[in-house]
Amino acid sequence: MFFAALFAFYFTIRGHEPQMWAENTAILNIPFALANTIILVISSVWCQLGVLQAEKGVVARPVGTPLTKVSAWGMREWYVLTYIFGAIFIAGQVYEYAHLVAENVTLSSDAYGSVFYLATGFHGMHVTGGLIAFLLIIGRTFTTRRYTHAQATGAVVTSYYWHFVDVVWIALFIMIYVLK
Repeated sequence: MFFAALFAFYFTIRGHEPQMWAENTAILNIPFALANTIILVISSVWCQLGVLQAEKGVVARPVGTPLTKVSAWGMREWYVLTYIFGAIFIAGQVYEYAHLVAENVTLSSDAYGSVFYLATGFHGMHVTGGLIAFLLIIGRTFTTRRYTHAQATGAVVTSYYWHFVDVVWIALFIMIYVLK
């Protein structure tokens, strides 16, 4: 519901201040944002591969199997890769924020800055929450002797959250970077 409100704020203010939007969207680095979006979407693929392994009860690759043998990966390896891609996405957002602040687009600069940072920042907080959840799920694989259905359920629920965060970002990306 909060994201729906952010979308409503964005389009309402944009409708009232089209000149401000034209000026500020020209500053956006769309190729960079697209690459960052692709990284986040790919992380969902890695996440789903981890879910498939969790549902089979394959927690990690067998002891002694080299990390380079991707076909032997378990849920842990796929979730670590998901975590890395999610962290890269957040680092990309921080980089983009630094660029925009250098261009004097800040949270308090104008309505565009306020809505941009609220929408992308709130999403970034959700991604960060997902990263914390992945750390907890990965940590649990080291602390449990037997990987049960309950642990697999936790991994699956975390994936639902992650996929939701990705879908919301795709909508935000289209709203902010594509629609002119």
